[in-house]
Amino acid sequence: MLGWLSRLRRLDPSKPTLLIVSQVYVPDPASVGQHLHDVATEMVRRGFQVVVFTANRGYEHPGTRYAPYERLDAVHVARFPCSSFGKSSLAVRLLGGGSFLSQAISVALTLPRLDRVLVPTSPPMGIVAGAALHRLRRTPFTFWAMDLNPDQIVASGGMSAAALPVRAFDALNEQTLRAAERVVALDRAMLERLCDKHAIRDRVTVIPPWPHADVSAPLDRLAGRRFRAVHRLQDKRVIMYSGNLSPVHPVATLLEAARRLRDDSRLSFVFVGAGLGRAGIERFVADHALQNVRTLPYQPLSELAESLSAADVHLVSMGAPMVGVVHPCKIYGAMAVGRPILALGPRASHVAEIVIGHDVGWHVEHGDVDGMLAILQTIGNLQSEALGVLGARARQVVAEKFSRAELRRQFCDVLEFGNAVDNMDAA
Repeated sequence: MLGWLSRLRRLDPSKPTLLIVSQVYVPDPASVGQHLHDVATEMVRRGFQVVVFTANRGYEHPGTRYAPYERLDAVHVARFPCSSFGKSSLAVRLLGGGSFLSQAISVALTLPRLDRVLVPTSPPMGIVAGAALHRLRRTPFTFWAMDLNPDQIVASGGMSAAALPVRAFDALNEQTLRAAERVVALDRAMLERLCDKHAIRDRVTVIPPWPHADVSAPLDRLAGRRFRAVHRLQDKRVIMYSGNLSPVHPVATLLEAARRLRDDSRLSFVFVGAGLGRAGIERFVADHALQNVRTLPYQPLSELAESLSAADVHLVSMGAPMVGVVHPCKIYGAMAVGRPILALGPRASHVAEIVIGHDVGWHVEHGDVDGMLAILQTIGNLQSEALGVLGARARQVVAEKFSRAELRRQFCDVLEFGNAVDNMDAA
């Protein structure tokens, strides 16, 4: 640690410096780290020195270790020990998050120059770092609300809204949000939830997360073929869930429909990713000896477009209590590679609004297994050309409303200049 600390203290004091504080950063495959790297490289292009403080262990897999320090695309990435112990329990997450933030704040105070700070909700109390550095160094900071806590804890049933830790967390948010120059929410429901609890409407900007796939480049019509061959998915109609397998994105309705369709050899259900919900999926598959459902690990970012393209249809699930609390950004990557969306969750959500409003797939409510069965049978019977029309429309929507280049530009303008962005139509 002393080696890279001396390097950071020798940063050029004549250049503006942006500090990003996040437990997750590339090459960790979690989506938040990939979005932060997009921001970091754009800010480097704009003339900033960018420093990232992150954890030296994997977010989902703490057994994975990363280098203490490296330069990634001209970004200085410094990784702290004892900063992430996995997600096995709330206490474990809080311990890792607290250790990480205390180290990050201490080291940040030694940087020769600090002009901007960006903190996402990883760890959930990451905003504390922004508020502390604002107070101690008078540095403006932007809070990127990728999910909301303690709202998520309450919505998932972990604690009641009246519990002392929840009320304490809300009070901490109230104090720290006052110091933020700008807050970026991911959709309108999240904005309203934030503003209902905190007097920050004049500082909240809505910018949806962008897809990691580049929609400006034409897709090879055979994209995904190697992935399908490796995993023996040739001649299958593949329904894929790709991303965080979290209980806040329940998939029980799809699993029950898959169980009833166990003898339909046309359909295959593939879950790609990791998270606390993965064990439940694997348990369901084992209990019912299903051959048409499989789970696979996160794919490397360099192979993400290929794995996403291996699907015929992408499942995006939103738990009903989670509207305005979390935002499944997986929908944009799936649409970017030209695949239709099967939205599972409440109609009053940004996912369903995109799918229904732009006619890029299907929507079904949680618990409606018969409705899910009917949709899956329709998908199985559709000609590839019909699926291609839906996918092409999805890709066009991303290009027009959710493009990586435009949304990243908007976000970095907010970060650099503190500008408000009117992006409610896209959100």
